[in-house]
Amino acid sequence: MSRIANAFKQLQANGRKALIPYITAGDPYADITPDLMHALVSAGADVIEVGVPFSDPMADGRVIQRASERALAKGMNLANVLEIVRIFRQKDQQTPVVLMGYANPVEFYDHRHGENRFAQDAAAVGVDGVLIVDYPPEESHQFAKQLKLHGLDQIFLLAPTSTEERIAQVGKLASGYVYYVSLKGVTGAASLNTDSVSAFMPRIREHVHAPVCVGFGIRDAASAKAVAAVSDGAVVGSRLIELIEKQPRDQVLPVAQAFIAELRQALDSK
Repeated sequence: MSRIANAFKQLQANGRKALIPYITAGDPYADITPDLMHALVSAGADVIEVGVPFSDPMADGRVIQRASERALAKGMNLANVLEIVRIFRQKDQQTPVVLMGYANPVEFYDHRHGENRFAQDAAAVGVDGVLIVDYPPEESHQFAKQLKLHGLDQIFLLAPTSTEERIAQVGKLASGYVYYVSLKGVTGAASLNTDSVSAFMPRIREHVHAPVCVGFGIRDAASAKAVAAVSDGAVVGSRLIELIEKQPRDQVLPVAQAFIAELRQALDSK
């Protein structure tokens, strides 16, 4: 059983919901990410999504775009991201880690290091799952084959605009969990409508048997608790990055911990 599957199994057994923070590798300081990951776990994170910086993150709003720009300016690339996971795994062998990003860095990595090396190298350092925004199900068969070969979960996005056909495709291929984008738009945009999330969830459940977690628009304890009530977990990214992006180095970890601990308490409250 994968680390992701095991994490959700334990959460379900304990009647709890997943809290999944997203951070951009190398932001806000180049070498702080492994320590930040440990801080998020200590505050109650169940899975960590690590964003791979990219110059044109089309699904992301200004907050995560800025984070990518800062990380790229510090020289961060996919090879560095894998090294971050390797360092994190020296102290934490339990918490699932998902890499989230775009096809270009993956394809460049394979071009530079050898065909299909990304999946092999990601598994070797302790990555558990991969979410590539611009690899839809119908265009990722070879990539899916490599991920499966190396024991990595492939995580897909669904959105309010997803058709029945797309939901069914995702249901056949997805493993680990499915990330439901609660808003029409980019990360950090608009406000969350929990009623619309709740109304769409039965359509997803009809085809998808993996856990379904909700992201985009979660900015506080109340919104995290609201989406977790109708799904298997909450993903929070833009608000976390906003809180830490201008902090002095010695305040990044405590600020991140306080925010995630607040969300964790909300998710666990009855």
